[in-house]
Amino acid sequence: MIHDNHLEYANDEIIVSCGAKHSLFNLMQVLVNPGDEVLIPSPYWLTYPDQVRLHGGVPVFIPTDEQTGFKTTAAQLTQFLTPRTKALVINSPSNPTGAVYDQATLEAIAELAVRHNLVVISDEIYEHFVYDGRAHCSIASLGEEIKARTMVINGVSKAFAMTGWRIGYAAGPKPLISAMGMIQSQSTSNPSSIAQKAAIGALREGRDFYAPLVKEFTERRGIMHTQLTTIPGISCLKPDGAFYGFANVSALIGARFSDQSMTSSSQIATYLLHEAHVAIVPGDPFGAPTHIRISYATSREKIKTGLDRIRLAVQKLQTVTS
Repeated sequence: MIHDNHLEYANDEIIVSCGAKHSLFNLMQVLVNPGDEVLIPSPYWLTYPDQVRLHGGVPVFIPTDEQTGFKTTAAQLTQFLTPRTKALVINSPSNPTGAVYDQATLEAIAELAVRHNLVVISDEIYEHFVYDGRAHCSIASLGEEIKARTMVINGVSKAFAMTGWRIGYAAGPKPLISAMGMIQSQSTSNPSSIAQKAAIGALREGRDFYAPLVKEFTERRGIMHTQLTTIPGISCLKPDGAFYGFANVSALIGARFSDQSMTSSSQIATYLLHEAHVAIVPGDPFGAPTHIRISYATSREKIKTGLDRIRLAVQKLQTVTS
């Protein structure tokens, strides 16, 4: 964290958990009380609202779209503040949209959080996947005041392709970390020591691993975006980070194939699976029923083949609806 984000934490300000999702769950257990509101920009990673609800809280969705680059602002967030607002989730780079927050936007959000006594939950699991000369900015790095009320969530599953090792971590205020430790000690205890050793090796030596990976992902992103945006009925912002294309398929809602009606992105995803044999994720679970998420964390050849199949399947829809 010192090397990448100029952040320094004491040992009692960090907890290592069984994945970043586990760190999030521990945090929600100690932070969210019944009726507390948590601001969540939408589209969102589906874990956020579900974990808030599990602990009696109320997720408050902040709408974003292509026009805003799928990013919120301090001015927009102000409109959703109430006396019950407890925390704010920032996910940059974003899953599912690929949005990356710039420093100026985060500085304004940080000032808002400090002024209104909000806890910021900063999910930075995709921090190393940024493109076109952009740089990841951790909101916790923008001053001692915001650092004191930010919980950084991270892990090794994305940058180092270590999903199965189940190592995540949280860094933030000592009182919250201490409470999270008490919760974890009576549930999972510590993660596997073997997995922790592997994660230490990745964090110390891994730059040589993910730097060429980001270069390769840049090429894959270009292939995905170029092919995807030439398919009639589909549009897609070029993602600034992560490794997903978040495509708008609203023009296909209402189309038909045989006796099937494309009533939502879930129906479109099912159609593409059966007709094109391509697996994508519908936008409904992300709070975006008119979108689909396409991963380019696979080979260039598979990306090209998959998108060619999607094109043919969409053409069948257009033929039926023409």
